[in-house]
Amino acid sequence: METTYDIKVYKILTYKGSRKTTYTVRWVVAGKRWREPFETVALAEGFRSELIQATGKGEAFVIATGLPVSHRSKSASMSWYKFAVQYVDARWSQLGGNSRKNTAKTLTATTIALLRLQPAQFDPVAVRTALREWAFNANRRPDAPRDVVTILRWVERNSLPVSSWEDPEKVDDVLQAVDTRLDGKQAAAWSRKRHRRILNVVMKYAIRRRILRTNPLPKGKETTTTQTTNAVDKRCLINSGQAVALLGWIRRRPRGGKRLHAFFSTMYYCGPRPEEAVAMRVSDVNLPDADAVDQWCELLIHTATPEVGKQWTDTGEIHEERDLKGRAEGDTRTVPGHPALTRILRQHIEDEELKPGDLLFQGEKSGILAGSVIRRAWRSARRAVLAPHVFESPMGKRVYDLRHTRLTKWLNDGIPPAQVAEWAGNSVPVMLSIYARCVDGQLSDLKKRLEAAGDLEDLPAAD
Repeated sequence: METTYDIKVYKILTYKGSRKTTYTVRWVVAGKRWREPFETVALAEGFRSELIQATGKGEAFVIATGLPVSHRSKSASMSWYKFAVQYVDARWSQLGGNSRKNTAKTLTATTIALLRLQPAQFDPVAVRTALREWAFNANRRPDAPRDVVTILRWVERNSLPVSSWEDPEKVDDVLQAVDTRLDGKQAAAWSRKRHRRILNVVMKYAIRRRILRTNPLPKGKETTTTQTTNAVDKRCLINSGQAVALLGWIRRRPRGGKRLHAFFSTMYYCGPRPEEAVAMRVSDVNLPDADAVDQWCELLIHTATPEVGKQWTDTGEIHEERDLKGRAEGDTRTVPGHPALTRILRQHIEDEELKPGDLLFQGEKSGILAGSVIRRAWRSARRAVLAPHVFESPMGKRVYDLRHTRLTKWLNDGIPPAQVAEWAGNSVPVMLSIYARCVDGQLSDLKKRLEAAGDLEDLPAAD
């Protein structure tokens, strides 16, 4: 750690922008300029006062960070592993199951990258499992088996301090670790983006706890994270002929075929998320009378039960019940169902002898329909119905592609994007960013509109 006493502290620089005013503390350490912006003048004056007090006491400053040596004391005395465990415990009750799982994955890769030496005496898989499934799981950590405790104690003894984040080279090592898969190849763009988003939240927590002064992760153009897109690949969409063949095969499936046919038909005709569909109750379906002229039904969607794994939920259940994605607590939405779906659901409820409070789509033991059953049935249908080259293509590869197909069809049929967004449970900007590339079949009509606007008047003939 290289230090210096060559310090100069300047006056606070005030910048009044169109939205807010920023107060920036400026100082120089061994000829290198440092700047720290604050949102209030009180915070800026407090930080500047700390710098001046340190120089008045004759305290050395760290050249690499621009801060007094005393500012390193807290981050230098706490190991990264200990801090990561504290972070998990502090955030556990605030996170859903999938967020807990993703946080554990990110912290596992980061912790291994911040070891003084690699644990050669332990199997690498065992080390990752001990960290991901036990150390960074607040519910399971107290019950960790003896072999896991042995690994975690070794990790704690060999974990670098939090102050390691002040070393730019070490930051690069961590980012390289979270951006790389176990086989040495680069992780998918969405995975890399998720890891960095989680690490940024962790760094903000460290700053609030005054363990770190600033966020050491690169920002803006300094980051090398690949750009990602939400846009749907048109190749994943299912045409009507394929939908008929797939749903028909599922209906003829010997084991639970009719129940699964009702589930996949609901996905195809109404486009809910899979975790929303499996959470629906019979009372959430408003079916018209059998002799009514209007045979459109209506689905009330108000709950989602994503499958996250029993080790990540507080109840010990595989599924976690939560409110709708991107909606306010307790919010609901209604979606119209085609008359064809009305017939399917009416028959399904009758055949299964379901009561209003029952789950609409049940597993074999009357419980929630398992994601593994859904995925296995869909994959079997694709393999049985589609040609080999189509089966290997993105077409309908995921159950979620049924939702993409329905929302795209609504847009292509001329349903206003605002209405489609309401039925889908998305905002209009998100809806358009995801499905804009899939809207087609309207070019000829658009050309006619442009032609109707007329052209420039004929230019006079040249002399």
